[in-house]
Amino acid sequence: MFILYSLALGLVVLLSSPWWLLQMLRQGKYRAGLAERLGRVPARLKPRAGCVWIHAVSVGEVLAVSHLVRELESSFPGTAVLISTTTLTGQRLARERFGEDRVFYLPLDFGFAVRAYLRALQPRLLVLAETEFWPNLLHLAKKRGVTVAIVNARISDRSFPRYRRFRWLFGDVLKQVDLFLAQTEEDGARLVEIGAATERAQVSGNLKFDVRPSASSVLTEDLRRLLRQDSLVLVCGSTVEGEEALLLAAFVEVLRKYPSAAMILAPRHPERFGEVADLVAKTGLTLVRRSTWRPDHPISSSVFLLDTVGELASVYALADVAFVGGSLFPSGGHNILEPAQHGVAIMTGPHTFNFRGIVRIFLEGGGLKVVTAATLTTQLLALLEDNVARGALGERAIALFREHIGATERTLQALRPFLAVSAKEAQ
Repeated sequence: MFILYSLALGLVVLLSSPWWLLQMLRQGKYRAGLAERLGRVPARLKPRAGCVWIHAVSVGEVLAVSHLVRELESSFPGTAVLISTTTLTGQRLARERFGEDRVFYLPLDFGFAVRAYLRALQPRLLVLAETEFWPNLLHLAKKRGVTVAIVNARISDRSFPRYRRFRWLFGDVLKQVDLFLAQTEEDGARLVEIGAATERAQVSGNLKFDVRPSASSVLTEDLRRLLRQDSLVLVCGSTVEGEEALLLAAFVEVLRKYPSAAMILAPRHPERFGEVADLVAKTGLTLVRRSTWRPDHPISSSVFLLDTVGELASVYALADVAFVGGSLFPSGGHNILEPAQHGVAIMTGPHTFNFRGIVRIFLEGGGLKVVTAATLTTQLLALLEDNVARGALGERAIALFREHIGATERTLQALRPFLAVSAKEAQ
């Protein structure tokens, strides 16, 4: 089965190579780390035999595993922990948090590329965050005697039917995994339904609840100092194409009633920063770009475009209302925990299937307001006008956030026996 998979993967890459090359030439995408993705182990890595290899796809997963990395290092001080990512933004954040000599790009799922890393790193434990079911990586790791764990596992509403349809394929892949730690009972049941062994599946909760509140950044303090006392602040984070136009139109209405209000707008994808800046300019609103902003330039009555990466989480602390994007259209939504940990009133669209479990907790607990493209403006104005309702929404959000902390400790306890056994074998 794995041979057929490798042949099919090779054929897909070959047929799609013109598209990949075009993306590299036009937007510079996928060029970063290309040699590493093809199996060239970077010289900067300092692996030690018996290390732990943790894979976190992008920024959200890097943040989610950050506390787990620290706990592993504290509990097993002689064990090196190395981190791989898939995206450029995830790579940048991981290097910033863990150091360049411990971070690399995940190799493409070809046997030659995966083997190169397994030989060089010699891990005793491979930990994959969420649903990274790469057949060759799992198979070859297991073949070398590496313990494989999937942590913070989730099966989205969108992907579940596909996994279930191809259960005959995923069943073989999931046999390579020694431990599944699911975010919710529903995720655990779905894992079993698509082929995971029941005795290997547990529920540990969501690691993203254990992400520590972002320390107040220099940017946040500078903005707080420059905002007028009567400025209401709307922070719109992780927005995608189509959402900015709706949010800017809503902000125009907000300014009619609250002339000193400010919007902080953070598009999800860095390659769209210029496009969104042009969109703001066309609306006639005052545009301030973070990349060219001076810390003495006020932002009240303006749209502050956060055209940088890694600063959004702390900026949510300034919000009177936070809108979390990727949700007005079927993109799947983004992480509402970043504003929740600051006790901010949160709004999101109806399309949040990528964060199904988290959103359900907040909806059932009354810590989230869901709007549509049609109701966005009226619901936003209503929330800004009602200080009591807005404050209560934020208080429920932070209470729910604190209530569900603890997944990191449960994950560590589940992984501990594998590391303890490996340590004894290495002696």
